Amino acid sequence: MRILNRYLIKIYFGTITTSLAAFMSIYLVIDFLERYRKFSRAEAPTSDILLYFFCKIPEITAQMTPMAVLMGTVLAIGTLVKDSEITAMRSSGVSLFQIGRPFLATAAAISLLLLFMQEFITPIANEKMNYIDQVVVRKRDQAAFFRQDNIWHRDDNLILQAKVFDPLTSVLKGITIWEIGTEMKPVSRIDALSGIPIQGGWQLSGVRKTDFSDSGQVNSITINSLSTKLNLGLEDLKVVATSTEDMGFIALRRYCRTISENGFDATRYLTLLYSKISLPFAALVMAFVGIPFSLRGGRSGGTGVGIGVSIAIGFSYFIVNSLILSLGQAGAIHPMLAAWTANMIFAAAGLWFTLAVDA
Repeated sequence: MRILNRYLIKIYFGTITTSLAAFMSIYLVIDFLERYRKFSRAEAPTSDILLYFFCKIPEITAQMTPMAVLMGTVLAIGTLVKDSEITAMRSSGVSLFQIGRPFLATAAAISLLLLFMQEFITPIANEKMNYIDQVVVRKRDQAAFFRQDNIWHRDDNLILQAKVFDPLTSVLKGITIWEIGTEMKPVSRIDALSGIPIQGGWQLSGVRKTDFSDSGQVNSITINSLSTKLNLGLEDLKVVATSTEDMGFIALRRYCRTISENGFDATRYLTLLYSKISLPFAALVMAFVGIPFSLRGGRSGGTGVGIGVSIAIGFSYFIVNSLILSLGQAGAIHPMLAAWTANMIFAAAGLWFTLAVDA
C-alpha cells in the first residue's frame, strides 16, 4: 500500500501543481494588463512593479488553490479511470476508501499549508503590495499607517493616535493629539472620546485639553466639543480600514476585541475572522467533492469535460461563499455560521456523491 500511496500522491500532486500554475499565470497576466497603464502613468520603477506582482503571489495562491485542488482531483482520477488503473486496483482488493485516502491526506496537508501561509506570509506580502499601490503608484500620503490596532498620523507639529476608525460611520474613537513645540517639547495634549471629519479638520467630542507652560505649570479644561485643524483625509483612513482584510488571524482577532471594547459592532470583522480559518479548508472540501464525483463519472467525458466541471463547481463554491459571507457581515446570520456554511454545503454534496458510488 505504501508504494501505491506514493504513486497516487505523485500523480495527484503533479496535477494540482500544473492546475495551480495555469490559474496563477492567467490571473497574473490579466492583472498585469489591467494595471500596466496605471503603473506607466505613475512612472513606477520596474523593480517596484516586479515586487508588486511577486508580493501578490501568496494572495493568488490562497484564492486559486481550492479550485486547483478540485481540478487536480478530477483530472488525476479521470486519468486513472481512463487507463483502467482504478479497475486494476479494485481487482487487487483495494477499496475506494483506500484509493481516496492519499488524495484526502494531500488536500488536508495543502489546507494546513494555506493556513500557515495566510497567517505568516500573506499579511507581510500584502502590506508591501499595498504600500506600492498607495504610495508609489497613487502618490497618497504615507503619514497615516496601520499597525495592529493603533492609527498614527503626524501633521507638522501635531501627532495623532487613535484606537479605532469605523469606515461605515467615518468616526475615529479613542483620540489623543499632541502639539509639539521646539526641541520636541509638548505644548498641549488633547484627549477626545471620538471625532468626525469636517471641512478643514476634525470635530472632536468629549474633549479634555491640557496645556503645558514653559514654567512647568499644567492647566486642564473639559469641553463638550472642539474643532481642530488636522490634515488627515478620510481617504487615508479608509485605506487603513481596508487593511483589516490583509491581517492574519491573530492580529484580526486582537482588532475585533479592540472594536468591541470601544463600543463598535464587530460583526463584519468577526465574519472575516472566522473565514480566515474556513477558507483554507476549502481545498480539503474540494477534494472530498471531487473524488466521488470523478469515480461516479466513470469513463464518460475527457480532459476538457473534467476541466469544465472543475471550473463550474469551483465558481459555484465561491459564489455561494461570497453571498453567505455578505449575509454574515450584514448581521443576518451568525459570523461563524456564515464562514463555514459553504464548506458544509459542498461537504454534504461530496457525501451524497460518495454514497452514490458503488463500493
